[in-house]
Amino acid sequence: MTRRCELTGKLPLSGQLRSHAENKTKRKFRPNLVNVTLISEALDRQVKLKITAHALKSVEHRGGLDAFLAKAKAEDLSPECQKLKREIAKAKAEKAAAA
Repeated sequence: MTRRCELTGKLPLSGQLRSHAENKTKRKFRPNLVNVTLISEALDRQVKLKITAHALKSVEHRGGLDAFLAKAKAEDLSPECQKLKREIAKAKAEKAAAA
């Protein structure tokens, strides 16, 4: 599996180490991935995701997983998160129709 954030889509970047003598050596800049369990209020369940530490801060800043996915672009999300986004939207629509 790729080292990719499931929420933001961040991927490893390639670059170079540069010594004092300006020698170039290839290297990778890998995203800081963490395994987390987030709670969806709309679905009343827990979701395990592999996301970057930056994405975790963004989720908390926006007010939870549901709010983050509502604003997120579908092309940045993993297929699992795209499905989760649709489920949350459907659950919110059902709650709004019932109220």
